[in-house]
Amino acid sequence: MSTDTFLDSEDVAWFRDGPSLATAARGAAAALARRLGLNPHRSAEVALAVTEAATNVQKHADDGALLLRAVRSGDDAGVEFLTVDSGPGMPDVSAALADGVSSAGTLGIGLGAVSRLADHFDLHSVPGRGTVMTARFWPRTVDGRAVVGSSGASLASGVTRPISGETVCGDAWAVRRATGDDTAHRPPVLVMLCDGLGHGPLAARASQAAVKAFHATRDLSPEGVLNAVHLALRGTRGGAVAVARIEPASGRLRYCGIGNVSGFLVGGDGRKTLLSAPGIVGAHMRRLRTFEEPLPEHGALVMHSDGLTERWDHRALPGLLNHSPLVMAGQLLREAAVRRDDASVVVLKGAW
Repeated sequence: MSTDTFLDSEDVAWFRDGPSLATAARGAAAALARRLGLNPHRSAEVALAVTEAATNVQKHADDGALLLRAVRSGDDAGVEFLTVDSGPGMPDVSAALADGVSSAGTLGIGLGAVSRLADHFDLHSVPGRGTVMTARFWPRTVDGRAVVGSSGASLASGVTRPISGETVCGDAWAVRRATGDDTAHRPPVLVMLCDGLGHGPLAARASQAAVKAFHATRDLSPEGVLNAVHLALRGTRGGAVAVARIEPASGRLRYCGIGNVSGFLVGGDGRKTLLSAPGIVGAHMRRLRTFEEPLPEHGALVMHSDGLTERWDHRALPGLLNHSPLVMAGQLLREAAVRRDDASVVVLKGAW
């Protein structure tokens, strides 16, 4: 796996909008930064940026939340956050990021300062619908450089959110390269999404078993991965699983899914639905069938669990395809997620 284009991530906690949002998120961010090895100065910068972002949500957003996560590139670890809200949006993002601009009641450092403190920053806002923002912070060397050379966005990222009342999510996603499988230096990329049946720890156990099998299998065809996951999920609740294989050299996608997991190829002119068959991985599967589709120019792959409805249209979110996979995932979560189920969405773009 190329660590400068695919990052490992771990969702640590969601913080819901409310009077304690900023305080709780700040304390958790500072503690996570210290645990991951960031020095006191960098940890304080993380805490400051998280507090500014959380306070903006608290003051101006509707149904807002902040996700705190750990990210890893090889042996290096950093902190990343995502804010999602259905507030009024920003009519002029450039003005909001200008020096000296800060929403009333925040720390006063402004979102522009947050973007400079971060090693990667991305924000997408649609007036009348809401705003999604993400920032990533790596440790710094003694001369102030980030320890990870590439600060740009990962080519793939996703987000999971547990059903209301649970602290763990029964959904999971994973990405890997099929290294050594292509002589044109553009090896295929595999993406998996698993929705463990039910909710809570037992569903999470199934989805984590799927992730482990996904990374361990040597058969990197979509059918081969699904068969490996099927064996791994025996003895668990099982789940709905889909596997996509992106082949940049041939310009095609191969997709195989079982159960209620949604997949789409999206582009500027719309989206193409990817088909899954009925069944439960780990219990009973029909004969597997892989579908092939051409990769859309300047497009993206989106996969999500049934914790999101399919009633979203990326064309109603102008400019979304120009943003990072994590911001895209956050906007789709904001648009289509339901509270009565675990929710997960993963996005891959820029890999072809």
